[in-house]
Amino acid sequence: MPTQAELLADAEAALHRLLTGAAAASFTDSNGERVEYQAANAPRLAAYIQKLESTIEGSRPTHTVRFSMSRGL
Repeated sequence: MPTQAELLADAEAALHRLLTGAAAASFTDSNGERVEYQAANAPRLAAYIQKLESTIEGSRPTHTVRFSMSRGL
């Protein structure tokens, strides 16, 4: 099964091919379903890419940075 990062790379490549007119883009998603996008479906493909990016970002550890400032008084 492909990783989220591999799915993201495939989706980004598909969007590039779609937007540059190379061909209708198709690939297999994480559920094993074959999905085909045509020019009219570019917004759906972009939304799928955003979803993958959110999933990947959500799985990364978060780091908290705190600032304490004084006015120098």
